[in-house]
Amino acid sequence: MIRIAIDCMGGDFGLSVTIPAALSFCERHPDVRLLLAGLPDQIEARLAQARATAAQRERLQIVPASEVVEMDDKVEVALRRKKDSSMRVAAAQVRDGLADACVSAGNTGAWMAISRYVLKTLDGIDRPAIAKAMPNQNGGMTVILDLGANVDCTAEHLLQFAIMGSALVSAVGRRARPSVGLLNIGEEVIKGNDVVKQAAELLRASTLNFHGNVEGNDIFKGTVDVIVCDGFVGNVVLKASEGLAKMLGIFIKEEFKRNLFTLLMGAVATPVLNRFRHRVDPRRYNGASLLGLRGVVIKSHGAADAYAFGWALQDAYDAVASGLLARTTQAVAQLTAGRPAAPSSETDPAPRPAAAHGDFA
Repeated sequence: MIRIAIDCMGGDFGLSVTIPAALSFCERHPDVRLLLAGLPDQIEARLAQARATAAQRERLQIVPASEVVEMDDKVEVALRRKKDSSMRVAAAQVRDGLADACVSAGNTGAWMAISRYVLKTLDGIDRPAIAKAMPNQNGGMTVILDLGANVDCTAEHLLQFAIMGSALVSAVGRRARPSVGLLNIGEEVIKGNDVVKQAAELLRASTLNFHGNVEGNDIFKGTVDVIVCDGFVGNVVLKASEGLAKMLGIFIKEEFKRNLFTLLMGAVATPVLNRFRHRVDPRRYNGASLLGLRGVVIKSHGAADAYAFGWALQDAYDAVASGLLARTTQAVAQLTAGRPAAPSSETDPAPRPAAAHGDFA
């Protein structure tokens, strides 16, 4: 059985999303056991409302928590004052070996801080990073990280992100030597700020399959398997991509509603439009891995509905089934052994966590 702990109280909608998603996921995966962390009375009430069957309840376990991390809570509040939150209880299930993975749609900054505190980072990794696979025009996926966990990064951090991203693609994508690109304002070696230039030097000197600098359009062209950037840039790229997808959908609808003729054309094109909508539906790409931790941790979009949250659970399932943690640990150990040190002129800025309400979502 694959065991997944869920922060049932997190996200914009909490139990109204997490419980239906959990029940639906149980139906699709008979080899899954779900640990529901949260306020027991409220979880029981929601299960009754959803008419959970006896067969479903056999694979559900309520893990009591007495507190909830709100979406606007500061990281310090979530980490130091709410020590029995559903977030912390869910992460503790992985730490204690009771769950193979944990998932939350809650406050990103808090989820990152709690996961890092409870599970700790892998040897050789200074900071966890948020990674997500995005669809490309080749019919494959491009993994991009970091998507918002680390606003200020050193060249060494970017190298670590590349190592973790490469390990992720090797484990889940089954690629022996994934290609890695460094997101920049141009492909030329002379382009970019000092941190990016120093990171490129470290990547070229590493044993990674470093392609070189890539630009924003390479994300969707599928030029490389992994694209590395700091969390500030990554989050902007992700939000801009989501906004563009929604805008294109609105524009297509407007054009087909322009007159009677276009309405008729829209009716004829409905099967194609439905396939297009399904293909670019951002809910299908919900769920991002928090890489670099001693456990499988997944972050869902805060505004996810039950369908989208189900995809985050699927990410957790796939990560466990593919042995992501073991593969990442091994890859990090191999790639960090004897890697070049960061330039001596570089200093590590104070960590700046992700915004409390903003997230990769």
